[in-house]
Amino acid sequence: MAVERRSVTVLGSTGSIGTSTVDLLLSNPERFQVRALAGGRNVKLLAEQARGLRAELAVIADTACLPELEALLAGTGIAVAAGTASVVEAATLPADWTMAAITGAAGLPSTLAAIERGGAVALANKEALVCAGDVMLRAVSAAGATLLPVDSEHNAIFQAMAEGNRGAVERIVLTASGGPFRNASLDDMARATPEAALRHPTWSMGAKISIDSATMFNKGLELIEAARLFGLAEDCIGVLVHPQSVVHGIVHYHDGSMLAQMGAADMRIPIAHALAWPDRLPTRSPRLDLAALGRLEFAEPDPVRFPALRLARDALRAGGGAPTILSAANEVAVDAFLRRRLGFTDIASLVEAVLDRLGSPGADTLDAVMELDAAARRAAEGIAAAKAA
Repeated sequence: MAVERRSVTVLGSTGSIGTSTVDLLLSNPERFQVRALAGGRNVKLLAEQARGLRAELAVIADTACLPELEALLAGTGIAVAAGTASVVEAATLPADWTMAAITGAAGLPSTLAAIERGGAVALANKEALVCAGDVMLRAVSAAGATLLPVDSEHNAIFQAMAEGNRGAVERIVLTASGGPFRNASLDDMARATPEAALRHPTWSMGAKISIDSATMFNKGLELIEAARLFGLAEDCIGVLVHPQSVVHGIVHYHDGSMLAQMGAADMRIPIAHALAWPDRLPTRSPRLDLAALGRLEFAEPDPVRFPALRLARDALRAGGGAPTILSAANEVAVDAFLRRRLGFTDIASLVEAVLDRLGSPGADTLDAVMELDAAARRAAEGIAAAKAA
């Protein structure tokens, strides 16, 4: 039976999630029609993607890149635009499915615009629900939109809940690889270089998320996001270190059953699930060989070496704008570490200092969220500058 062709927009097409999404779209041209692609500054890659997918529109966020994009797509019939406002406009174009993969607070306006338009929104931007959860969820309800989680852990929980009764869920568990410093001492972590922190043992990811994995801030942000996505209290969400990165999420039901989703450490798997939902899409991802793997290990995360989880739980319990402050301060701290202005173990202490300073003020609109985000960044930058002096 023929599958109805689905119209698609990809926000953040030149990033790591975006390129994996484009790879799936290129492999299934008969199933998808691409309305718009939006990228940041990688003009050549954006133009190549737009040509390969025969997109209707290509948008580059950096306006200085517009002349080059126009030249690269001249004669193709593909419309071009530039600037953050144009990215938001691309998100409002009618599409059955939108990938929201612009990272950080910069992705909030376009993600909200896609949600307000309705349809299915595949969420790869953690900040949407961490920083602006109440705003986003109200918009989902008002527009009748469908949020499809793309993070491997949240997608795993989504899949494991698909065949069960959500009302019977007792708790969920997100897994973490433990990153490159899973067995490192605090002294070794304090001396860690950006190069060492970027060497993730399992996943291939961008710089920001690789550092977040090394500190386990990624798991803290995912914990907050899971609370929003699945309507769970903080104490119903657990985290286990699982270095093989084969089990991505576990759902515990109140009858004692546990359902786990497993798969190779390949982001094309959760993206494909969201892209074809409620159907399934074939991928070229490697298949698991459990006999060859031999064993699966799980352990509780060390709260002393990885304080990020405690900070995230504290922010979630505090509510209000505390998660916004946590996320913004972490972005600044990671950037300072990558520029060698901050030590690795100073990332968490900087975030904690900003949380202590700003508290948990309310942020009920996107403008209020953005203002709080900016205030947290200013505070974090001030602390980072003082530490570097």
